[in-house]
Amino acid sequence: MLKNYPWDKVEKGQGFFVPALDLDAARQAGLKAAIPYRYRDTDALYVLMEGKLGVLFFRKLPTFV
Repeated sequence: MLKNYPWDKVEKGQGFFVPALDLDAARQAGLKAAIPYRYRDTDALYVLMEGKLGVLFFRKLPTFV
């Protein structure tokens, strides 16, 4: 699955949506695309957005305890 994932433009607390039919493959490819940026705060959720099934990738906000 070749796609451009805009991880270089995503700051903490932001994310982006990728429409997909094969959710597991899209999730794995998107998280692998974040590896060169050394982000440890990435996550992905399966969502329905505007009637489209896909994966929402995002960087978590820091939590202070």
